[in-house]
Amino acid sequence: MAAETPKAGDESPTIGSPESSPEANSQARVFISYASRDVAVADAVVATLERHGVACWIAPRDVKAGALYAEAIVRAISGAKALVLVLSESSVASAHVGKEVERASSKRRPVIALRIDDAPLSPALEYFLGESHWVDARASGMDAALAKLIGAIREPERPVPGITAVVTPGTSATTASPARRSSRNRIFLAAGLAVLAVALAALWVDRLWLARHSTPEQAAVPAAPGPAAAKAVDTTISEKSIAVLPFVNMSADKEQEYFSDGLSEELIDRLSHSPDLKVISRTSSFYFKGKQATIAEIANTLHVSHVLEGSVRKSGRTLRITAQLIRAADGSHLWSQTYDRNLADVFKMQEEIAETVATSLKAALTSTARGQSTSTNVEAYNLLLRGVFFYRRFNEADMSQAIELYQKAIDLDPNYALAWARLAEAYYEQASNGWTHVADGIPKARAAAARALKLDPTLEIPHRALARISLFFDWDWSAAREQFQRARELDPDDLTPAAALAWLSGGMYGRMDEQIEIRKRATERDPLDTRSLISLMIDLFLAGHNEESLAAARQLLLINPSGAGVYANMTLPLLLLGRPDEAVAAAEKEADEISRLSALSAAYWALGRKTESDAALKELETKSALDDAYSIAELHAYRGEIDLAFQWLDRAYRQHDGGMIQVRVDPLLQNLHQDQRYKAVLVKMKLDGDPPTALH
Repeated sequence: MAAETPKAGDESPTIGSPESSPEANSQARVFISYASRDVAVADAVVATLERHGVACWIAPRDVKAGALYAEAIVRAISGAKALVLVLSESSVASAHVGKEVERASSKRRPVIALRIDDAPLSPALEYFLGESHWVDARASGMDAALAKLIGAIREPERPVPGITAVVTPGTSATTASPARRSSRNRIFLAAGLAVLAVALAALWVDRLWLARHSTPEQAAVPAAPGPAAAKAVDTTISEKSIAVLPFVNMSADKEQEYFSDGLSEELIDRLSHSPDLKVISRTSSFYFKGKQATIAEIANTLHVSHVLEGSVRKSGRTLRITAQLIRAADGSHLWSQTYDRNLADVFKMQEEIAETVATSLKAALTSTARGQSTSTNVEAYNLLLRGVFFYRRFNEADMSQAIELYQKAIDLDPNYALAWARLAEAYYEQASNGWTHVADGIPKARAAAARALKLDPTLEIPHRALARISLFFDWDWSAAREQFQRARELDPDDLTPAAALAWLSGGMYGRMDEQIEIRKRATERDPLDTRSLISLMIDLFLAGHNEESLAAARQLLLINPSGAGVYANMTLPLLLLGRPDEAVAAAEKEADEISRLSALSAAYWALGRKTESDAALKELETKSALDDAYSIAELHAYRGEIDLAFQWLDRAYRQHDGGMIQVRVDPLLQNLHQDQRYKAVLVKMKLDGDPPTALH
């Protein structure tokens, strides 16, 4: 583990006992390097390796009491036969993990990377891992990956089947919902239940604990996304359908990747303004970044008939952009063009490409005129694109970097409305994820959003930021509804406000039909976006469609077999369908510790295994009392422990737990409904009346 002091909000390592020491494991052959947020994975690696006779050294278990932490790590690496790196977004960002890898390399110790997500490598890690073994846990699942890992350790000189090639720093880990979520936002069963629609929209996925661990880019491309995927939407492929793949950065400076990504996103956005053109959203299109897949395979997976791809070469203020529109059926080029322009002409060039593509597909674009939201300062625009690049990586350090870049753009152009809007968005995420104090981050988010709207009232982003603040921090349903309604009016093609309004007008009162329909449309538009599928799975469960909810969960497993939370989310439909044995089996496969404890407590209870249910619940209370009181209340309610359930609900209310927004529709709280205290809770949450008159 990195020799670092855990940050606020990090889970403390729990591997082994504090009495363990290097001497107790003096024959250690493998040093385990990991970031503190990946402790659950590291724990599983150690348990599996040692069960198969491979001795391990891992901190803090093997650091002798009173010993200097860094010194113990240096000695352990020097004495190890190999270093196993749990490679993830968190470990890439950890300076201490980097030092451990560098130390192992200097001592000529083999480094074996166990890759658990698609985070791009830092230049330093790319250098040190260039000749290393790589075992990919994403496509084959953790069990198969660990088997390969054991083989690599025992015979390091022999190539291991399934090892991936080194991924360059350009490999995307960016996502609209990235690996985010502090535990304070966790909602049980898997969060599920409830986040329920907190996942309400891709936009809200920050409240879904599942999204904290997995992103669409972490999944492997489904080998055969056919009938087995149990799609809930029509799979007929329209001739007027397109996916814009991320343009390849051909610049000598690889750090210019933010620009090629930004251009691709702009084209997706502009083409989306065609009422008769189906445009695949960013998440699914960017899923294929850095992956080996043919145009036909991509088109088949995304259910489109055309693909736009291209490249960008940027040198100073000179641009060369090549774009080509390809018909997937036969691979023919419908259109291809190379543009050599000055950077100042980038907006005109984007419009020209979008118009040409739309014309080729016999589709019409609505107005894409840009007002004060666009800066005339090209350097400010560059800074904005760089900020978005870091924002989408969704971790604490990169979010701070995004804010810094947005602020620099504003310093260059104080009237840059879009930069103010993005700044509001980033401040919100900082506070929502526990990366800054709410009392500091939320007022900054409000102020930045207000400034953006003063400069350009037609921007959707600041309205969404204010809506999320009203929903999750203020519990002001009317204000949230008003802001989402305005956002929808400004961009009718965006399904996020539509889903939010469906939730506020019906879903949070138990009327899920409209929301489910929107979810299905979202999965059609973005087939590989795990957030949309998670939301659909949860909404189907809340509506009582348990078999369909299970089908959506199985589709999630096809996309991302090792994704955290999916197995836990399967337990409740299985329990309500009277299949407790299957529920326990699913819960036991769950990788995320907190979600596994929640799911097991419910599943064991259903089987009459009270002692085991009690143990899981007690451990959950020990680890989550400060940031997940609502989930604990759910379990006590499910178990019929009414007084305890209300005690934890009161605690959740005082903690302003995000799970409280679903208190009226949560099936786990059924045992509380006849109690007067439950009605009092609904009154406090302003959820005691009839649904409001829909505004949409």
